Amino acid sequence: MLKQERVDFILHDLAQRYPDPPVPLDHFDEYSLLVAVLLSAQCTDERVNQVTPALWKLADNPHDMAKQTVENIQAIIRPCGLSPQKSKAIKKLSEILVDEYDGHVPADMAKLETLPGVGHKTASVVMAQAFGEPAFPVDTHIHRLAQRWGLTSGKNVVQTEKDLKRLFPKESWNDLHLQIIYYGREFCTARGCDGTICPICKTCYPNRKKPKLTQKP
Repeated sequence: MLKQERVDFILHDLAQRYPDPPVPLDHFDEYSLLVAVLLSAQCTDERVNQVTPALWKLADNPHDMAKQTVENIQAIIRPCGLSPQKSKAIKKLSEILVDEYDGHVPADMAKLETLPGVGHKTASVVMAQAFGEPAFPVDTHIHRLAQRWGLTSGKNVVQTEKDLKRLFPKESWNDLHLQIIYYGREFCTARGCDGTICPICKTCYPNRKKPKLTQKP
């Protein structure tokens, strides 16, 4: 397959498998999504979804969260890992949202990226999933699959994001990044597929005999 043929096939296949992909992190507004995505760094979505109900009981908006102590926040989110840094970030970003944005999460990529604990990927997820703005958040899993499918030779997620945005139509980005995540979890895991086993890998590269070595970001 030529690259454009792979792109077209992947887009069609994933749309058929996951026609309306749900957001994997439980949330009820922009703020709860922002905090949930922050918590998901180096942590599974399942674990985050187990932890956040207790966190929302403590405080479910920036005004109330800003009044909490770092220690109280950390006691709840400890199972997510990196709790010292994450608890400080949650409190501080809540204070900033109250002081600078009247308690609202800004629908602006650059402003989101200035918040404590919020990097480009987290900001991209919020822009895509909370505000419906075209974005293509790339994590290590999407980076791995994009390499296996010959969509990028990027050595980092920054280059992979640029390559995927160039290859796929903008209107597909918000669903597509979720579809790739769900497909990776189901068929093309780090250990479950080496680039020669899952349906998309086999279809895109039917003659591939050796495992596809991917570069970690």
